[in-house]
Amino acid sequence: MIDARVLAQAEELLAASRAAGVRIATAESCTGGLIAATLTAIAGSSDVVDRGFVTYSNQAKTAMLGVPAGLIASVGAVSEAVARRMAEGALTRSSAQLAIAVTGIAGPGGGSPDKPVGLVWFGLARTGRFTASLRHVFPGDRQAVRAATVAEALLLLRAAIGPEPG
Repeated sequence: MIDARVLAQAEELLAASRAAGVRIATAESCTGGLIAATLTAIAGSSDVVDRGFVTYSNQAKTAMLGVPAGLIASVGAVSEAVARRMAEGALTRSSAQLAIAVTGIAGPGGGSPDKPVGLVWFGLARTGRFTASLRHVFPGDRQAVRAATVAEALLLLRAAIGPEPG
């Protein structure tokens, strides 16, 4: 079940996307498709959501999004550079104008001093405008980290579309 607050965020994002004529793609690792699932839980979202890539493995990031295997080997899958390349890959492999990518360590294991459990890198790309990244370390267990990641992704997408007209 999707939290009502997050669902309201998704509805507002979809309305803003429609008004701006912006289609969205997602590229997800640690969330396993939860961002796309949240958006598509809303009836009529097909006019905004172009596609979602679930690229949980490093091989999937390379095959589906074009993230160089050498980049992943050198900086790790959970990194700023990989998040940015995931977002750019989602744009070039879709009909969307805006893409969000997430790669992180949801836990409970897998963390290190440099990359703790709860670390998530966000990549955001908008055709012809920008590619950006953002780092967050979310508290809580696996479910809490994934839920916080979805909520933050929706906020980032909404901000990337810009202010409401008028």
